[in-house]
Amino acid sequence: SKIEHQKPSGLLQPMFIPEWKWDSIAMDFVSGLPKTAKGNDCIWVIVDRLTKSTHFIAFKTGTLIPKLAEIYVDQIVRLHGIPSSIVSDRDPRFTSRFWESLQEAVGTKLRMSSAYHPQT
Repeated sequence: SKIEHQKPSGLLQPMFIPEWKWDSIAMDFVSGLPKTAKGNDCIWVIVDRLTKSTHFIAFKTGTLIPKLAEIYVDQIVRLHGIPSSIVSDRDPRFTSRFWESLQEAVGTKLRMSSAYHPQT
């Protein structure tokens, strides 16, 4: 019998319901797609948790985090303002020191979902 190395799971915690559109967003990356004519092979999916309104942003594998942050400000913050929270998985792009510092500077709380229970 194998030894379990994970903390025992508890009850799922419901996510709070945002009070205003674009106040809380969820984001994830879809990668490994066929390249477009412009060389893009990834899509950054950003969803408003209240209205489910969504942005799909195409980019290339290997795009550096500062460039992704610039795209985020241009495509999301410019149109909708700074969200109070972002829910995402633990993708290294979302857990980087640069991304965390940027969100802390603007007052956005990062909420990381767990791999097997994205509703947390």
